[in-house]
Amino acid sequence: MTDEPTIRRVALIRHADYHQQIDTPSALQPFPLTRRGERQAREGAEEVLALCQAHGWQPASTVHASSLLRAWQTAQVMNEVMGDRTEREFSLMAHDALWERSLGSAANLTTAQIAEAVRHDPRVDFLPADWKSNSHFRLPLPGAESLMQAGQRVADFIASLPASSTPSVSAPTSPPASGASLTLVVGHGAALRHAAHLLGVLDFDQIAGLSMHHAQPVVIEETPPGSWRHVAGEWKVRQRHEPAQD
Repeated sequence: MTDEPTIRRVALIRHADYHQQIDTPSALQPFPLTRRGERQAREGAEEVLALCQAHGWQPASTVHASSLLRAWQTAQVMNEVMGDRTEREFSLMAHDALWERSLGSAANLTTAQIAEAVRHDPRVDFLPADWKSNSHFRLPLPGAESLMQAGQRVADFIASLPASSTPSVSAPTSPPASGASLTLVVGHGAALRHAAHLLGVLDFDQIAGLSMHHAQPVVIEETPPGSWRHVAGEWKVRQRHEPAQD
């Protein structure tokens, strides 16, 4: 008798719309979802259940979320909807490891305030024009991260999730795999995209051209171990000149 293969299957979910301060790029804003965001979270839960139905998956009973309020609240609303629809209980675990890129001591300053602070720092030559979207740039401030560093933190978390012993189902037309697990990870768009790149799901050049729909799942799976691929759900294609909001 041979052991069943193990697999990690994860739904990457960007938080829903929230009360974001204008022109403030920090991920550490502490504000809740808007009514639109609450609706998006409910719709996201329905989409997760639809994908599970199509592929023969079961959403894992523990949902993992960034401890920032907008992500935690997105996961909480999704749990309530999934619980109502499936008559199952879902728990929620919050993790600092799933935060978006930190700006460190510049947290919750406006773009202009950050530029002014860096301009007066004699240790810094200049602030690049693309500093917010440059994957490798890190603000020269205590506690700040680059987008790639944040992505690595999230990728490490995803890779540490427990694997299921149920074989993969690669297409909706395949026979259902009863009990195949789908683990929900609710976080932040830029960190999730960079994590997907570091896991080998996205090429580096794709990161800037893609975003994520609020509260909508993008499913990736690891099979064989160490090899990840995109299997369901859609990335959002960023429109030309569209400002980054994640």
